[in-house]
Amino acid sequence: MLSRDVNDLLFRVLVSTIFLGLGMEHIFSDELIQFLMPHWVPFARLASIGVGVLLLIGGSSIALGFHLRAGAFLLIGFLTVVTASVHLPGVLHRPEGIPEHWAWVWDIMQRTNLVKNTCLIGVCIHLTRHRVGRYSLDARRGRLAGDSA
Repeated sequence: MLSRDVNDLLFRVLVSTIFLGLGMEHIFSDELIQFLMPHWVPFARLASIGVGVLLLIGGSSIALGFHLRAGAFLLIGFLTVVTASVHLPGVLHRPEGIPEHWAWVWDIMQRTNLVKNTCLIGVCIHLTRHRVGRYSLDARRGRLAGDSA
């Protein structure tokens, strides 16, 4: 059986992988992401880089256990906006120009992203009240502050 501290570390690292991976993709390999962005997003490349940085900040906050609550709220805000403005409309309406034999890919992708983001919002809500274990930067900062008192 894993200790609470190891369990916490594994939980935070595993949850953060999706944010860190997508953040890197948004920054370094976003051709498909830009192609799938709604037409109303201005400066698609710049928007993608900004989202990538946001995802890396939030994901790193979770993985490292550093200002975990702030990182979770940052990701809740992002996930709520992108889910409501991109994936929910994507489920309700398929854009013109997608060949009929590829429409099923669009439909599955949008439904999957909608459900994934909804689940991630739930995880981030949990993280706003989560107490990190000793394998976190916040716990380390607390111990150092306690040592100097």
